[in-house]
Amino acid sequence: MSVIIILIVVSILVALFFLAIFFWAVKTGQFDDTVSPSIRMLFDDKKQSKSKEEIGDKEQKKGK
Repeated sequence: MSVIIILIVVSILVALFFLAIFFWAVKTGQFDDTVSPSIRMLFDDKKQSKSKEEIGDKEQKKGK
C-alpha cells in the first residue's frame, strides 16, 4: 500500500515539473511564432548565395 502512495506522489511531482517547464516555455516566447521557421528555411540559401557573391566582389575589388 505504501508503494502506491509513493508512486502517486512521484507522478504528481513529475507532472508539476513538466507543467512548470511548459509555463516557462510559454513565458519566454517559445510558442509565439510557429509559421516563419518553416518558411525561413526556404530563403536561407538565397541569403547565403548573395553573401558569397558579395564576398567574391569584395575580393575582386581588393585585387584591383
